[in-house]
Amino acid sequence: MKALWRDLRDHLRTDFRPDLYAASALWAALLITVNFYFDLEDKYIDSFQRKPAWAILYFCLYATAYYVSVWLWTHFHKRPDVWKSRAFWARSGVALISYSIYSGFYEDYEWSLKLFDGKIYVYVYYCLHNLQSVLTIVLPLYLFYKLADPYPSSFYGMAPKRKGLVLYALMLALMIPLITLASFQPDFLQSYPTYHDTNANEFFGVSEWVTALIYELCYGWDFVPTELLFRGFLVIGMSRVLGRGAVLPMVVWYCSIHFGRPLGEAVSSLFGGYILGVLALSTRSIWGGLLIHIGIAWGMEIAAFLQRQ
Repeated sequence: MKALWRDLRDHLRTDFRPDLYAASALWAALLITVNFYFDLEDKYIDSFQRKPAWAILYFCLYATAYYVSVWLWTHFHKRPDVWKSRAFWARSGVALISYSIYSGFYEDYEWSLKLFDGKIYVYVYYCLHNLQSVLTIVLPLYLFYKLADPYPSSFYGMAPKRKGLVLYALMLALMIPLITLASFQPDFLQSYPTYHDTNANEFFGVSEWVTALIYELCYGWDFVPTELLFRGFLVIGMSRVLGRGAVLPMVVWYCSIHFGRPLGEAVSSLFGGYILGVLALSTRSIWGGLLIHIGIAWGMEIAAFLQRQ
């Protein structure tokens, strides 16, 4: 545990510049303000649901968040060479296109209507929506890893490592009181639990806890490709190009994927994303981040279930 705190301190000592961090914080604050003031994602971007423009608009949002953040880092660290790097454009392009397609993916809507003749459309849609990342994120990153990555080691932090698991477990434990307090807020209960009562258990002739468990496993899986892309591909992989500078731009983009969630969740993602990014860079593994991410997600589901009861 001491080694990881030392790694976090060393990262700050090497990468921290008051002007860079202040500018990045202002940029993130501007993005958050614009989104929540104008309801940018929910009102405008999502108005193009199930249309090709949906993914394109997400790409514009994510590319703006990420590339401006990279520009800030290259400007303050005097690294204009980054913009001439093919490796940078290849990695950032694959990441942005993959996640934008994931965010604007709508084929699962059609698949859900066809499976079981649409009799349990809502339930099937919720499950498939969480599983479609296998095609939209995991597969493209794996193909890039196998065919185009000039520095292959492990699959972007997917190799299990024990380093830091105690610290990650402690961080998860510290989140329990915060999740409990959040569960009393109206906007929290508007978003959670993400599982909704359907007739799927009656359709399959099983208890509802069975269909709820299947859904929650699908929901938990969806955080695996998120960690793989943001902490694995954009930090561990992109560190080949940006070094420690891979963390800060990832954090701002990571914040923007929370724009459809409560404001507090979007703001807290900046701090959580930064810590997880630094620790992923230190351990060269995303397993600790998976422990925290899935643990918090399921923790919020459980808290909301209890509140509804």
